[in-house]
Amino acid sequence: MRTSHVFKHAAFPLMVLFTTLAMGADVSQSSKPLARLIIVDPGHFHATLLQKEMYPEIAPRVEVYAPLGPELIDYMSRIAAFNRRADAPTSWRLDVHTGPDSMAEMLRDHKGNVVIFSGKNRGKIDRILASLSAGLNVFADKPWIILPNELPKLEQALRMAREKDLVAYDIMTERYEITSMLQRELVQDRGVFGELKAGTQQEPAIDAHSDHMVMKVVSGVPLQRPVWFFNVNEYGEGLADVGTHVVDLVNWTAFPAQILDYRKDIQITGALSWPLRLTQKQFQQVTGRAEFPDNLLPWIHNGVFDYSCNNAVDYTIRGVHVRLKIEWKWEAPAGAGDVYEASFHGTKAAIEIRQGEKEHYRPEIYVVPSKDSGGDSVFAALEKRIAALQAKWPGLRVARGANEAQIIIPDTLRTGHEAHFAQVANQFLKYLRDPKTMPEWETANMLAKYYVTTEGVAMAREGNGK
Repeated sequence: MRTSHVFKHAAFPLMVLFTTLAMGADVSQSSKPLARLIIVDPGHFHATLLQKEMYPEIAPRVEVYAPLGPELIDYMSRIAAFNRRADAPTSWRLDVHTGPDSMAEMLRDHKGNVVIFSGKNRGKIDRILASLSAGLNVFADKPWIILPNELPKLEQALRMAREKDLVAYDIMTERYEITSMLQRELVQDRGVFGELKAGTQQEPAIDAHSDHMVMKVVSGVPLQRPVWFFNVNEYGEGLADVGTHVVDLVNWTAFPAQILDYRKDIQITGALSWPLRLTQKQFQQVTGRAEFPDNLLPWIHNGVFDYSCNNAVDYTIRGVHVRLKIEWKWEAPAGAGDVYEASFHGTKAAIEIRQGEKEHYRPEIYVVPSKDSGGDSVFAALEKRIAALQAKWPGLRVARGANEAQIIIPDTLRTGHEAHFAQVANQFLKYLRDPKTMPEWETANMLAKYYVTTEGVAMAREGNGK
């Protein structure tokens, strides 16, 4: 028996919430929208960030398939808050289906053309394959896979999308951070950067790390994470999860628009893992659950949870040595948040993103000439490049010091992490208009990225990395 509940009226106990979602302002559209969204099991807050604003090409009515429970309520509460905010309110209208098998019901109903997944990661690739087989486009949060043996399924999914003229795209928001975009521009400027060095395993040419916080505030609301988030067999370790962004930025910055073959171009040389230790009080604070669940007991020692989430990996890509460190921490210092720092070393200069206390915990970009390159020539090339970028990013300027230069970025160019979701959604919509415009390097980059993340975790688990 079908047990779907469509909340079109305020009959549920959370009357205000469902009224806000079902009775929002009507949005007239002169033509059929390009996309109608289907949200399946929105267990991660990234699903809501994709709906933080409206899009002319996306229908305001959204189909949501999920079990009735805290994760669904949290998702709906955040969408309701967007709908009733004073400044540029959204007008999403949710048809919510709470049947026992969300995925099967979604496939049977087939009420949209774009599926969004943002929950548990184990088995996500199977849901993606099923959606593509049903003729649905997929716009899914990272990671798509967390195990090496899932890579053939990822290849199958990307191949199926091409054959069916569909779009299968993961949500790589960090490409839209202004410092990442500037780093990419400067690494490709031979007058500033020179050529990318090969480096060594001891002194890699590309060195990046990412710190994510377990406890944080999202859209002004303290984040409560589901219990399964802390099961690495469900959600993945740090490298397999948030590390996808870092590997993506390495490829996107150092080898832009190039087709990378993970079988030939990438060799993993070492990997490590270590835990974040969480007390029972911290676990309760972030999940709302007083006791550790039974499936986490193997990681509980003397009342403390060893959350096995942190990784480091060394690898080469086309002979260039790369070192990445992906770490979860409990909470950021006051005024800080998640951190991404990266250095790309060229024959003339290093291009660095820093985000420390000196930078007031926001990312800044620096150019550091090498000792034998001639700093004056590098700085002259930098001034020329920044002048040329004014048309794209007005207000940039160079602040030169004795041994390095900082690119001063006006606040108007800093959109912030939550705004990046709309930017990547607009890129997805461009591909949706004509799937054949998705470049081949995007597909190759996905495979290369997930090869590094999954094989790196596997090596760390085997204890082979040193």
